[in-house]
Amino acid sequence: MAQPATDAASIPWPPPAAPSTPGVGRAAQKAVPSRGTSRGRAAPGSTAPRRSVHPGPSTLQISGSITALATPFDAKGAIDLGAWRRLVRAQLEGGTQGLVVAGSTGEAAALEPDEFAELLATAVAEVAGAVPVLAGTGGSNTAKVVRATRQAAGLGADAALVVAPPYVRPTQEGMRRHFLEVAEEGGLPVVLYNVPTRTACDLLPETVEQLASHQRIVGIKEARAEPERMAALLGLCGPGFSVLSGDDPTACRAMLAGADGCISVASNVVPRSFRALCDLARRGETEAAGRLDRELSALYAFLGIEPNPIPAKALLAALGQCEDVLRLPLLPLSAAAREGLADMVRTVQRSERSHAEPARA
Repeated sequence: MAQPATDAASIPWPPPAAPSTPGVGRAAQKAVPSRGTSRGRAAPGSTAPRRSVHPGPSTLQISGSITALATPFDAKGAIDLGAWRRLVRAQLEGGTQGLVVAGSTGEAAALEPDEFAELLATAVAEVAGAVPVLAGTGGSNTAKVVRATRQAAGLGADAALVVAPPYVRPTQEGMRRHFLEVAEEGGLPVVLYNVPTRTACDLLPETVEQLASHQRIVGIKEARAEPERMAALLGLCGPGFSVLSGDDPTACRAMLAGADGCISVASNVVPRSFRALCDLARRGETEAAGRLDRELSALYAFLGIEPNPIPAKALLAALGQCEDVLRLPLLPLSAAAREGLADMVRTVQRSERSHAEPARA
């Protein structure tokens, strides 16, 4: 199964000029309407004292088609900033409603701190406030995650995507305290990220419910595919908390059930088509959304044929958008898997042509 990375149509972009809040991206300063009911969060602009570096509640609402960007490397394995800028621009032109920098699809574990900073700063500059930029700052050490999140805040990110701590297998209470510490001390709104196949731990819905009441925890990317898991989270949707699918093959079903959007791998190569899918599903157009989802099912399968982002990088390279270069221990797509690459390129191109005029965020 493909591991995706995910309508911010409710957010008025670009936001009007407003007094700046140190370290908080412009999206995080804008109050926006959303589906669902309020869960009793403090009003935007609250000045109630807190020990957090950002005393007020976040008003950022993240929704729609959000791409977990692949990180392009050149033939020598260095960051390819030219390709990176092209990828970001292609996403904006395709109608993508949010970007994740240095997530799993971006080979975050293989990036040096200065590379992370360069990628994030460049993306923020290219986006120029058009859509929210989320920085992948998660890790297994809470203090390091706080530092990375503060760095991302200083570079202009709008939020941090923070994965459940991988490898160390914390308890639910350990995860709860980890995320609270990052929310209190990291200087950015936090989107939780649960992907047990990568982390060896599972952030349970009851723990998410406890965390969702925090004023600076603004959503969750849930990568478990079971409908029961998504159903257990959907009651948390509201103006202060977004529930996002993190699984491309089941994202349509999740959004038809009420999820706010998807953080996606597939949208790296089909940004227009995936935006259309999110729009249809979030409007409840079941038949049309299902038809487009079925059209994309072969792509979902291809993206899961080897570990993410190997197939995605191969497709991007075949489309002429970057080199097919990954960092060890990841290797380029195997010869056996490449047998279907040419057909998949044609499928992607045909799909994008059919959605040549995407709706805008």
